[in-house]
Amino acid sequence: MTKKATDIVAYITIIGWLVAYFAGTRDESKFHLNQGLILGILSLAVSIIATVLGFIPLVGFIIGLVAWLIDLGLLALMIIGIINACNEKETPLPLIGFIKLI
Repeated sequence: MTKKATDIVAYITIIGWLVAYFAGTRDESKFHLNQGLILGILSLAVSIIATVLGFIPLVGFIIGLVAWLIDLGLLALMIIGIINACNEKETPLPLIGFIKLI
């Protein structure tokens, strides 16, 4: 897998990130792999929290709306990351670009 393909696939769900990590150019794509991993972890955490708290009658509705808004924001960040990967830029994503896991 080329560097550009690895960078793009790293943003597409956790499964896409795993494919990019194991089949792609890991050393050249660390920046986008890191950004994609952060997005995946945040998305998973929001889903788990919304599911667990969703069983509380009134609070669950409010948490569901907040989780939906956060998911929209994460989708926007994913699109920004894919656009940066397509243009071969290593620009940090807003709000989460400072986090380094890899």
